[in-house]
Amino acid sequence: MKIKKLGHCCLVIEIDGKRIMTDPSFLDYGGESTLERNISAILITHEHADHLHIETLKQILQYNQNAIVITNTSVGKLLNEAGIKYVKVEDGESYDLNGVILAGFGDMHAQIYEDYGQVQNTGYMINALCYPGDSFNLPNARVDILALPVLGPWMKMKDAIDYAKELKPRVCFPVHDAPLKPFATFIYKIPENFLSKVGIEFKKLELGKEEEL
Repeated sequence: MKIKKLGHCCLVIEIDGKRIMTDPSFLDYGGESTLERNISAILITHEHADHLHIETLKQILQYNQNAIVITNTSVGKLLNEAGIKYVKVEDGESYDLNGVILAGFGDMHAQIYEDYGQVQNTGYMINALCYPGDSFNLPNARVDILALPVLGPWMKMKDAIDYAKELKPRVCFPVHDAPLKPFATFIYKIPENFLSKVGIEFKKLELGKEEEL
């Protein structure tokens, strides 16, 4: 499996020639998601602006006209308004992308405070890669690779580490980290330290570089 991190939660995951993009937004921070070509599917977990930017999505689809957008009912309402076609895949549902199984799990965004920011959030298993969006919901599947959120108003680092330990992936890499500045990258050392003790590799991906995991 090849993975290119374009920034924050925008990834391009390549499996057997299929290229799957996750959560394109205006927070790509130099990842240039609109320059990506030969995209087979675009997964959108929820409607928050750091995961969905309609104009960016339209630009991506302009150059990837055969790409299938996969998301949930809540995001689908916004896509309908924008005239963008999509396939609904939610908790317990799956889509076979020519041999790559995209399976939805979970239904709600993790709580920030009371009902602030509470929207539908669907995590996705991409074969054996787990991409949970903004939640620590558990997929009913074996996880080999985990895209692990490490920073956000809805989470604690403790929860991220415990989530990874419960899923027991072979390797995980950080996402949901766009606000981290270079002087603050010591934060990555926290999950790396604790996860390495239980045999889980924590690997920070270089932006824009395709890596084999």
